[in-house]
Amino acid sequence: MPKRVKLCGQEEFEEVRVKEPIVTDLGPKAIGPYSQAVRANGFVFVSGQIALDPRTQELVPGDITAQTERVLENLRAILQAAGSSLEKIVRTTVFLADMSDFASMNQVYARYFRQDFPARSTVQAARLPRDVRVEIDAIAIA
Repeated sequence: MPKRVKLCGQEEFEEVRVKEPIVTDLGPKAIGPYSQAVRANGFVFVSGQIALDPRTQELVPGDITAQTERVLENLRAILQAAGSSLEKIVRTTVFLADMSDFASMNQVYARYFRQDFPARSTVQAARLPRDVRVEIDAIAIA
């Protein structure tokens, strides 16, 4: 239910909170109790994506380059279903199984983000779902 809030002594207004799960066949199905993405209050929060082919739900074959391409295509598809795009991403988190893959991942990443780069953290994880090499989540403007 909306509530009345007052900001910095200004006029009161109704705060509206909206939370909508995003589901699309263009991205891999969630493999657990979570949404592919959630649109809330002008933002889209995309769950971590791994290199699953949305048509088969199987991992794409190949190295870190192939996996990163698939992950970013999955992000693109889910964002489009949410009415957003890669260009509207404000933050990503990249999880790598091995930090020695950073340069190769970064080359692919740079092809998808050419200007007004999102903020980003990159971390090495002890283990990722299905033993993939890379997982990326994102926050974008709706």
